[in-house]
Amino acid sequence: MSKAMDIPALIHEALGVLPVSIRPLSGGCIGEVYAADLDDGHRVALKVDASNAPRLDIEGYMLGYLANTSNLPVPRVIHSSPSLLIMDFIEGDSHFSPEAQQHAAELLAALHGVHGPAFGLERDTLIGPLHQPNPWTDSWVSFFREHRLLYMGEEACRSRALSSKAFERLTAFAGRLGDFIQEPSAPTLLHGDVWTTNVLAREGRVTAFIDPSVYYGHPEVELAFTTLFGTFGAPFFKRYQEIHPIAPGFFEQRRDLYNLYPLLVHTRLFGGGYAQNVERILSGLGF
Repeated sequence: MSKAMDIPALIHEALGVLPVSIRPLSGGCIGEVYAADLDDGHRVALKVDASNAPRLDIEGYMLGYLANTSNLPVPRVIHSSPSLLIMDFIEGDSHFSPEAQQHAAELLAALHGVHGPAFGLERDTLIGPLHQPNPWTDSWVSFFREHRLLYMGEEACRSRALSSKAFERLTAFAGRLGDFIQEPSAPTLLHGDVWTTNVLAREGRVTAFIDPSVYYGHPEVELAFTTLFGTFGAPFFKRYQEIHPIAPGFFEQRRDLYNLYPLLVHTRLFGGGYAQNVERILSGLGF
């Protein structure tokens, strides 16, 4: 439990009730995560950030945005401030049966039916603990080039997690991005960070999507990320295709192309083999 903050006092100040018990939970790139049973009988999940620049209110905003704009199941936000986020506790784990994968496909297909005025969002957000710029942009190719690939590539290069030579190769590829991807029919609402630990399921049903990184983009970037760490497989894609057909060439090339962004994020955070994966994909694309 955080030694820098009196968590029971924070809960009491925010909700007017006291916790009967508090236990740590795994997960969360920002702050510490807990489950708390309250003296009014409710159980909540909470995140606490004792850093010098807490930003949990951004996560609260993103969960609220998804709740207000879509039918994607997300935890209800009870309290949101930079240093404390309190949500409904959702039962579930990250083991996905074929039935749960099919349900996830239905939920994400519905989310991808929500369209926005342009690519980006009304404000900047976070991807994990990192800043994610979302200026409204009319072109998906331009948005993905400038505010995903080049922005995160430059961040990774600045931190020396990505070599200057690799960044030059990324820049060369980004200059020809329009040769590899096309504009979607409309800007689509994305959860933005769909991987194993950010999806909860129980008894063949998804109970919640958590830790979002929301913006309007191309649904293929979301689909690609579900494959990067083996989150979903054939049952998911079979059901998704039945609802929203995926254009030819996704699995052969665009999946890797779109996974450059999360790989750049991981390169910026962790370095090592993630940078090698970035270079491997660039080589496969001819750069």
